[in-house]
Amino acid sequence: MTDNKKIFRILDVNINRVKEGLRVCEDITRFILNDSASTKSLKSLRHKIRDIVEKSIAGKRLLCQSRDVKRDCLTEICGLEHKKNWQSIFFANMQRTKEALRVLEEFSKLLGDKMSEEFKAIRFKVYEQEKSLIRKYFK
Repeated sequence: MTDNKKIFRILDVNINRVKEGLRVCEDITRFILNDSASTKSLKSLRHKIRDIVEKSIAGKRLLCQSRDVKRDCLTEICGLEHKKNWQSIFFANMQRTKEALRVLEEFSKLLGDKMSEEFKAIRFKVYEQEKSLIRKYFK
């Protein structure tokens, strides 16, 4: 596997993690907290990720071509942790989102594009969104 394909594989999995994590948090703010402003904000961040991918990585084609689930050495042990409540689900998905954004920020530097700065900006927006939600709902 070429180095670029390996980098695209890392980008692919982390783009999926970010979008999935944001979607879980978005559903919590929508259906549990009934907070339309926070829901819209999280949805907007998720759509910004999609837009970055579509304009900077020639769409999803290169990412999908680099995906190799069958040879992923850790697919068998992932996702075994059980959550106690919706709050623990929220915190786990916010953490997953922030970590994946950091990976995207670092590895997109290797492609020589401005994606890295865009991922960094979104990461800081996620920090602020998380802080705002914790202040408002997690006392």
